[in-house]
Amino acid sequence: MTAPAEQQMPPEAILMQITMGVFVTQANFVTTKLGIADLLADGPQSVEYLAEKSGTHAPSLYRVLRTLASVGVFSETENKHFVNTPISELTRSDIPTSMRDLILWMGEEEHWKVYAKMIDSVQTGKTSWETIHGEPVFSYLFNTNTELGDTFNRAMTGFSHVTIPAVLGAYDFSGAGTVADIAGGYGHLLAAVVKANPAMNGVLFELPHVLEGAPKMMESHGVSDRVSFVPGDFRSEIPVVADIYMLKHIIHDWYDDTNQTILGNIRTSMPDHAKVLIIDAVVPEGNVPHPSKFLDLEMLISPGGIERTAGEFETLLTNSGFKLTQIIPTPSPVSIVEAVKA
Repeated sequence: MTAPAEQQMPPEAILMQITMGVFVTQANFVTTKLGIADLLADGPQSVEYLAEKSGTHAPSLYRVLRTLASVGVFSETENKHFVNTPISELTRSDIPTSMRDLILWMGEEEHWKVYAKMIDSVQTGKTSWETIHGEPVFSYLFNTNTELGDTFNRAMTGFSHVTIPAVLGAYDFSGAGTVADIAGGYGHLLAAVVKANPAMNGVLFELPHVLEGAPKMMESHGVSDRVSFVPGDFRSEIPVVADIYMLKHIIHDWYDDTNQTILGNIRTSMPDHAKVLIIDAVVPEGNVPHPSKFLDLEMLISPGGIERTAGEFETLLTNSGFKLTQIIPTPSPVSIVEAVKA
């Protein structure tokens, strides 16, 4: 069997490729912010046209596009013309599966500079976000810099385009009369679940200022009449009664002590027959590559959370008064960790 091309590369070349990855990430952010893929929506364009429309310096823009084309983001045709590829298409702003906001969230300056202090997190176990900004990430996003907070919420909605169809295809929600989405942002997941189950009602529990963006989401899915909103802070109480409680990308934001509080508050309100679904990545053991291992570093430096293995999920649930019933993989980076009252 022939080894994959990357394994045939000498270690020096592999290490250089890893080290230079920072340029690819930022170049992709730059072209996404400039809307280059939107300008190429109707076909190839010259770099001069792209520079004029984006207000940039043509020779410099060319160098960025040439670099991205070398890794499959855009393609150079002839005479310094460029065209979209399936990868760059995902950075367009006008398609349902757009990843534009996720890229903007990762690359915006106030987020980007947090990565430079990762060594502080490794040395202290504390978030480098607080070192840079002087306050926890969610306080900063939703109180201090609400513009970046809006970008974050849109990014999470964008990522949901990948995970929601996978979750709907992997889990049978049909037996539930009421499904609650705990800290579900604008309620993208909840809206999709309720829409797919016409006899179901939904409850979105979120911070008051986040809920302001939720009605529009429900209207866009045609489920406004079947979804109610409950404002609150899940670290205080969760006064919601439902058959299924969903926690999508919530548990990974926190260490076990906070999660035990969150899960305990759900347990206090939930009926005995109800189920909790933790929708997060499950980290594979050993050297297996998986997106969760990279996302885990974001958890380290920003909110101060952690991506968990199956065993770590079981320990957390047991210590919170729950029993892990099953872990359902999906054709996306996330799995569904199902639990019931112990």
